[in-house]
Amino acid sequence: MDFDYIIVGAGSAGCVLAERLTANGRHKVLMLEAGGSDRRFFVHMPLGYGKTFYDKSCNWMYVAEPDPGLNGQRDYVPRGKILGGSSSINAMVYIRGQAADYDDWRREGNIGWGWDDVLPVFRQMEDYPAGDPAYRGRGGPVHLSDMGPDAHLLCQPFIKAAMAAGLKYTPDFNGAEQEGVGLYQLTTKGGRRLSAARAFLRPAMRRRNLKVETGAHVTRVLFEDKRAVGVEYLQRGQRLTVKTRGEVILSGGAINSPQLLQLSGVGPGALLQEMEIPVLRENASVGARMEDHHGINYTWRMTVPTLNDALRPWWGKLRVGAHYVLRQRGPLSLSVNQGGGFFRTSPDLERPNMQLYMQAFSTLIPRVGERPLLNPDPFSGLSLGLSNCRPSSRGEVMIKSPDPFVHPKISFNVYGTEKDVAEMLAAVKFLRVIAAQEPLKSLMAEELRPGPECRSDDELIHDFRQRSGTVYHQSCTCRMGPDASHFVVDPRLQVHGVDRLRVCDASVFPNLIAGNTNAPSMMVGWKGAEIILRDAAG
Repeated sequence: MDFDYIIVGAGSAGCVLAERLTANGRHKVLMLEAGGSDRRFFVHMPLGYGKTFYDKSCNWMYVAEPDPGLNGQRDYVPRGKILGGSSSINAMVYIRGQAADYDDWRREGNIGWGWDDVLPVFRQMEDYPAGDPAYRGRGGPVHLSDMGPDAHLLCQPFIKAAMAAGLKYTPDFNGAEQEGVGLYQLTTKGGRRLSAARAFLRPAMRRRNLKVETGAHVTRVLFEDKRAVGVEYLQRGQRLTVKTRGEVILSGGAINSPQLLQLSGVGPGALLQEMEIPVLRENASVGARMEDHHGINYTWRMTVPTLNDALRPWWGKLRVGAHYVLRQRGPLSLSVNQGGGFFRTSPDLERPNMQLYMQAFSTLIPRVGERPLLNPDPFSGLSLGLSNCRPSSRGEVMIKSPDPFVHPKISFNVYGTEKDVAEMLAAVKFLRVIAAQEPLKSLMAEELRPGPECRSDDELIHDFRQRSGTVYHQSCTCRMGPDASHFVVDPRLQVHGVDRLRVCDASVFPNLIAGNTNAPSMMVGWKGAEIILRDAAG
C-alpha cells in the first residue's frame, strides 16, 4: 500500500490525526506506534493508572537529569508507550487552558491559533451537554464526565474552605472563566477511561484506509535532499523502511518528537556533530525551551474517612472492585484528583498562575516500583496539591547517543528563576490558608507533610525543592512560530527548512497552557488535520 501520510506516534494528537485524515476516505494513512495495544484492564479502569505508572510495557519510564532546583534529585517522567499515548495512562482531568494562553500563541506570530480560532475546535471535539453551548460542545467524540454522586464527601468541605479563603466557586473550568474552585471534569465514559485511542483511533481502525502498526519503533526520518520521503523503524527485531507519497507527521510528544528530529539530522548542529549524525538542517531550537508544570502536595491526617479507608484494606479493595466490575461506579471509576481550581498568588497578576488539586487520599508511605493509588496510607489522609501554570524556567530534551533506543537527556531546570521560587512560596502558604478555613479545618487532625515545624520561608523553599515533581505536562520542545531562526515548525506545523515533514503534538505549543495538556494536545491534532487536508486540497 502506498501511503499519503505516515504518522509517528499514537498519542493524544496522533490518534486524532489518524481519525481526521482518514474520515473522507481519500487518503491512505500509516500509523506507527512503538508501544502495544491499549486493551488492558488497568488502562480502561480509570484509577488503574496507579498500576501503569511504573509499567515498562506501556510506559517509557524516563528519568530526568539531576536538577539543582530539586536539591540535585532526578525526577521521574512517565510517558505513554501504548495506543493512546499518555492519554491511556494519565489522570484524565480535562482542562482546555485559558483564552489568553492561545492569544499568546497568536501574538508569537501563529496566525490561526488564537482563542477565537481554537474555541470552535474544542466545541467540535467535545460532548459535554451540561455546559454553556457558547463555550462547550455536544455530540463530539470526546465525552466528558462530571464527578457526579461518586465524588468524595470531602470535596464539598474543600470547596467551601477555598471559598472562605477568597476563591469563588466555578462550576465549569472550561466555560466562560477558569479562575476559581470546583470539581474537575474527566475524560471518562460509562465508568471507563476515554483515551484518545478509544475516542478517535479505535473507530478509525475500522476504515480500510488506515493501517496501524504497534511495536514499531521509528529510528529516523528518511530524506531525499531535504524532503522527507519515509521512515525507518524496528519491529519484532526487523529493521524496516516505509515510504510515503505525501508527508511524514511526527506525533511522538514533547520528548520523542525532538529526539527523532535530532536522530534524523535536524537539530543543534554542534550536538549532532558530536554524535556523528550528518546535519541535514541546523536548528538550535529543536529540543530547547521545554516547559512543564511542577507541583507539590501538602498532606493532613483526617478525623473522617477518606479514600485511604476504602482502598487500603483487603475487604475495601474487594468491595470497590466488585462495585466497579458490576456497575462501573465508585472510586475506581474516577481520578484521584476530584476537586481543584485556579488562583493567583498576587492580585496584581492578570490571570491565574497556580492550579489546585484536592485528593481525598494520601501516599506518604511509598511502595517500591508502584504509584500506590490502590495501596494508600494506613490512616485517613487528605492531600492538597498545586502546580505552577506558567513557570519562567526552561528545560531541554537532547539526545545522548545516536542509538535511538538510548533515552534522551531530559533537563527540567525546575525553579530556575527567582520568579518561579517566589510564586511557589506564595502558593504553598495559600494551601495552609485553605486548610485553616471551616468546614475543612475541623475535619483535620494534624498536618503530616511538610509538618507544622516547617514555617520559615527558607524551610518552605527547601521543602518544595525536596518534594516537588513534574505533573507530566512537558511541551514546547518543537515550538511553533514563523521565524525559522527561533522556532522549529511554522504555523502550518511544517518543520522549518525541510519539506513534507510536520510535527503535530504538545511539542509545538509556543507556550505552555494553564492546566492539564491532554485537551489542547487533542485540539492540536484536530486543527493540524484541518491544516494538512486544506494544504492537500490546494
